[in-house]
Amino acid sequence: MTETVVASATKTVRIGFERPFCVIGERINPTGRRKLAAEMAAGDFSTVEADTLAQVAAGASMLDVNAGIPLADEPAILARTIELVQSLTDLPLSIDSSIVAALEAGLAVYKGRPLVNSVTGEEERLEAVLPLIRKYDCAVVAISNDETGISEDPDVRFAVAKRIVERAQDHGIEPCDIVVDPLVMPIGALGQAGNSAFRLIRRLREELHVNTTCGASNVSFGLPNRHGLNAAFLCMAAGAGMTSAILNPLHAEEMTAVMGADVLLGKDRDCRSWLTRFREPTAEGTSRNDRRRRRA
Repeated sequence: MTETVVASATKTVRIGFERPFCVIGERINPTGRRKLAAEMAAGDFSTVEADTLAQVAAGASMLDVNAGIPLADEPAILARTIELVQSLTDLPLSIDSSIVAALEAGLAVYKGRPLVNSVTGEEERLEAVLPLIRKYDCAVVAISNDETGISEDPDVRFAVAKRIVERAQDHGIEPCDIVVDPLVMPIGALGQAGNSAFRLIRRLREELHVNTTCGASNVSFGLPNRHGLNAAFLCMAAGAGMTSAILNPLHAEEMTAVMGADVLLGKDRDCRSWLTRFREPTAEGTSRNDRRRRRA
């Protein structure tokens, strides 16, 4: 059974085929959020603090932390953000940057064993990121694109993922420490994007024996009722073998879908998490017999 182990100083999360679906909270990311980007660049982390606490309360399993702000000192801001977030929660983090110096700055201050987001199939990127993963003994997201870009053909994306896994092993990194992002395409632009993603997720699980993740909202880009479509996708992706996703845990539809998938796939033992979240609270002064009579 493949398990990817990530941890903070005090809490361990295991991403795995038999484990509950891992929700990676996406909110600590200034991309497309001008106000947050301006705040972080100016040293104001009040929104980061609020987003951290809100995502923890909403049930995230771990949090993604990104500090990609144009013309800002990303390594310094990312390191500072990681230190702040780790002072607020014991959830493990995903250190998210396209800049290798920022990844190393984040890894240098992180307490525990993070997930690094990400490495791609480009040779230059592989040679820059994989030694960091080995040096800091952490896990990494492998994104299924290379020098040729993102292929619409899922077989090509599988081949890229396989090459990353093989190259990682050359650096002493085991497949269990690689979480592959198969790159889910927008269904509004590519009508078979869903089927392609599910087929690819199954192959990654059955042939490469790796865990998987994705940006869950990509599938609904450009369409109405995105939360409903994202929720349907997450259920089906979990059924195909996907083990984690980067999403906004504040969206109830998506979180309900993930929890429901865990119930139906037998990953929520005795429906405990579902019952804890959705069982109606007992009114003050109501006895157990009263509740039984109402159900009857």
